[in-house]
Amino acid sequence: MTFRNGLASLLRPEDSVLVLIDHQAFQLAGLGSHEPQAVVNNTTALAKLAKAFNVPTILTSVLAERGGLLFKQITDIFPDNEVIDRTWVNTWEDEKVVNLVKATGRKQLIIAGLWTEVCVAMPVIQALGEGWDVTVITDASGGVTVESHEVAIQRMIAAGANVMTWMALAGEWQRDWARTEHVEALTEIFYSHLGGTGIAYLWEQQLLNTPVENNAA
Repeated sequence: MTFRNGLASLLRPEDSVLVLIDHQAFQLAGLGSHEPQAVVNNTTALAKLAKAFNVPTILTSVLAERGGLLFKQITDIFPDNEVIDRTWVNTWEDEKVVNLVKATGRKQLIIAGLWTEVCVAMPVIQALGEGWDVTVITDASGGVTVESHEVAIQRMIAAGANVMTWMALAGEWQRDWARTEHVEALTEIFYSHLGGTGIAYLWEQQLLNTPVENNAA
């Protein structure tokens, strides 16, 4: 087994490409592994991260005429991106998607989608076998049941995949707070999508900007 470790194994925005797969109404309706709104929230945060760090993002659906369009929250972030609608269940068998990924010249492939056990696992396992460095964002993905999601994650890890949450990815892409060009966008993402931590940040800003009363006589 080859372990994923060392500085070079960490994700870098300049080497990353993101593929968002089948975040559609039908799949969301059948989601059982996560609270549906949490997946919408997490996927939106992930898409915003990619936008903020200038990471090429490929959007794809399957049989959208029947299964529904990609979440509006995603397409609003990338209004100029074509959504590739497939017939292939396995995204990595769709030449148009694969050619777009290859055209970026990047090898750190990041994938999230619905459902984990089908439309995420298949392209991840195939791409790993073709030599790609693949990361799955688990909390922007989800399965029909908790078991099916977790078994799919285990299956992909066994095949060599790296797994992370969107917040872990944010930290890895940012890496150094001296890189200030992304801080404003990250701040918006955190307070909009990071729940209590985001609210605590806003509270901190409120306190920092509250004048201290001078009660000295």
